[in-house]
Amino acid sequence: MEKEKNVISKRKWWFRLLKKIMKIRYKRPAFIYLGEKITNGGVILSNHEGTDAPMSLEIYLDAPIRMWGASEMNSGLKQLYKYQTRVYYHEKKHWNLHLARLFCLIASPLTNMFYKGLNLISTYHDQRFIGTIKESINALRAGENIVIYPEDSTNGYLQELEGFHLGFTALCEVCKRRGMDLPIYVSYFRKSDKVYIIDKPIMYSELSKDGATKEQIADRLRIRCNELGKMQFDELTIKNARKKQKNY
Repeated sequence: MEKEKNVISKRKWWFRLLKKIMKIRYKRPAFIYLGEKITNGGVILSNHEGTDAPMSLEIYLDAPIRMWGASEMNSGLKQLYKYQTRVYYHEKKHWNLHLARLFCLIASPLTNMFYKGLNLISTYHDQRFIGTIKESINALRAGENIVIYPEDSTNGYLQELEGFHLGFTALCEVCKRRGMDLPIYVSYFRKSDKVYIIDKPIMYSELSKDGATKEQIADRLRIRCNELGKMQFDELTIKNARKKQKNY
């Protein structure tokens, strides 16, 4: 694993101020590590849980991150409005379509500004995904961690994840060929008790050494993610985790 660097995620001043305001909506979770803390140059896989998991990581995680996000989120206000109304709120969160359109007249301009500050790495379903890989490798080499939400959310954001998309395995494979063996941190945000469980890191080489296919690797990690979500912790463990995080 790469030696820890003193890296600060590049966020503009107005965005850092916005995040402070957003703490009113997104309360600090208890980060419970089952192994090493996240340092630099790794891949973080997480469930999505609406906006709660991404915002919990962005606002409170004590590590530099860059998130993958659907290209529509980085494609300007018009495309974002279409994506939020039909895909995010209607298809994934099961809102009434007309209500989603009305709500996004206000929400989309604010979200568009927020996404610009978040410095997302756009993902695609065509050859432009090569650019996603290149930008991600540059971020990894700079000491940032790549956050990916690989769950198949066709049926919405579920507590029991039904599948993982394979994009993260493509990134890991390219890095492996370039001599970068990435640590992968599987994590699960449990909204009910505001607990973020982060598994001990596993190197990609360990996952692939037995000849497992990308599909098999993705499914193993999906199963592990669901296992994390079912773990129970005593009140003292959660309290101590919150206390440690408040010192950040």
